[in-house]
Amino acid sequence: MATLGEASRLGVRPFAETPKVELRAVKTDADVKAVIWAAYRQVLGNEHLFEHDRLASAESLLHQDQISVRDFVRAIAQSDLYRQKFFYTNAQVRFIELNYKHLLGRAPNDEAEIAYHVDLYTSQGYEAEIDSYIDSLEYQQNFGDAIVPYYRGFQTTVGQRTAGFTRFFQLYRGYANSDRAQNKATGQLTWDLARNLVSPIYPTATGSLTGVSTGRQGGNTYRIRVTQAASVNTPTIRQSIAEVVVPFDQLSKRLQQLHRQGKKVISIALS
Repeated sequence: MATLGEASRLGVRPFAETPKVELRAVKTDADVKAVIWAAYRQVLGNEHLFEHDRLASAESLLHQDQISVRDFVRAIAQSDLYRQKFFYTNAQVRFIELNYKHLLGRAPNDEAEIAYHVDLYTSQGYEAEIDSYIDSLEYQQNFGDAIVPYYRGFQTTVGQRTAGFTRFFQLYRGYANSDRAQNKATGQLTWDLARNLVSPIYPTATGSLTGVSTGRQGGNTYRIRVTQAASVNTPTIRQSIAEVVVPFDQLSKRLQQLHRQGKKVISIALS
């Protein structure tokens, strides 16, 4: 974790000073309520929760020790509430980015992780997509059954890619902000992941963060240079290079199509 001075400058001090929220074997009713609100805050991306939106049945089961904290997190992410807030209103890549943030506490590391979840949703559906994060070894090792997921993207740990640390700030906009308040329906990491770039971090004078990558221009078009990836079954003597020009709002979808077609992206540049 960054030092407190650095954390304050980067806008992450509240996370540096907040302990993990865990439901222990010996607990009070207040402890369970604290876990419930921490889980809502994390999984819903700090979105305001109305009383009628609360998952009364899942809350009751947690109070009665019938489900674990991990089960409660799953119930939120599988609920119609989560779908309405993040699935129906966002592009698929943005939805996957938010799933990484909400359920694993980090940003996607590379384009392969995005492609994996695109294929998983296409072949197995929404529930399998959500379960893939919560049932993962990564989730178990970091949160287990009793800890509410938290933002791990601010930490640099052994085995973690440095690019993942900087990319997380593309998805974070301050402790008091919410994911829906950002009004970002398209993928925020498309450019960086496609070109394997390390995202810059720009602290503002107020201490909050802006993680705007150079080159991300919503109104521009981009020229993608691709070649057919080598195949172990088909000997290739020469590989032709083709160019595809797409507007920014279609860039993510086009990159996914090229990936599925076995194309290798050589470069992406402003057209």
